[in-house]
Amino acid sequence: MNAVLKYASLVKFAHTVFAMPFAMVGFVYGLRYAPLHNPRWPYIVLVQVILCMVFARNTAMGFNRWADRRIDAENPRTAGREIPAGVIPARHALRFVAVNALLFIAAASTINLLTALLSPVALFIILFYSYCKRFTALAHLVLGLSLGIAPVGAYIAVTGRIALEPCILSLLVMTIVIPIGIFSRYVLNRGESWPEPIAIICMVTFTFIGAAVSYRAGSHIAVNMLTDRLPASLQRLCARVVDLLMLLISGLMCWYSYWLCVELWEQPVAEFPLLTSGESYLPLPVGSAILILFVLERLLFGSQENRPVVLIGNHS
Repeated sequence: MNAVLKYASLVKFAHTVFAMPFAMVGFVYGLRYAPLHNPRWPYIVLVQVILCMVFARNTAMGFNRWADRRIDAENPRTAGREIPAGVIPARHALRFVAVNALLFIAAASTINLLTALLSPVALFIILFYSYCKRFTALAHLVLGLSLGIAPVGAYIAVTGRIALEPCILSLLVMTIVIPIGIFSRYVLNRGESWPEPIAIICMVTFTFIGAAVSYRAGSHIAVNMLTDRLPASLQRLCARVVDLLMLLISGLMCWYSYWLCVELWEQPVAEFPLLTSGESYLPLPVGSAILILFVLERLLFGSQENRPVVLIGNHS
């Protein structure tokens, strides 16, 4: 477990979570144009897209740390990173990169022919950034491209073709990333640290608050290929069991996240001093408490999916 945490820190796994919505937008958009012959098919591709995203990010982040290991060792700000600090040997980090690159190609090859053919191209783009910083001031163009190809890749995974719309989305992602990175690095002469905590706070907020809202609206992903084949009475029983399990899980999340906020309430966030660590994690207990209320509402009064107030913004 300790080794897993070390490598998760090496590749900044929180950044992978932050980048995941870029791919998910392309995935969801692609579902509009993909024929769903098999009801299980979108869930299978979703898992494949997530695996590709994780393997690609691990490859890119690990290689960037390996390529910069000597530079990091000479910089007091980065000398504590895993490779220069000796926590992870350089050869082990490079082996980790190679394994994740092979896993990325393998996962992409299981989706469709086009993703298989384009997977080496994607690897070249995300690895090329690490050396762009050494010979050009336009390295952030490559960084923006690396993030921008995520929605395009997810769209291709779903549809098996390239279209204009996800490319426009890719360009939008690039235009967001590039100016921030270039301005902070070359105008302010420093790398900005605040985007990461802001991104984490936003991610935690819309994940936990959004989970409660989507549960009430019945818009969460549900794998019901088994329960749909059961008699109506057993379907209702399964639904009640799911609600009770949701009540248990949300109660545990609320309890533990509450004490997490209490313990970290006074701990400052160095990159974003306006909030403490405890304050930044407030969406966890708040979202869990809202989810508890919605579960109890469903248990006592039935499904709320068709209420007008719940259907606001839902045009399905």
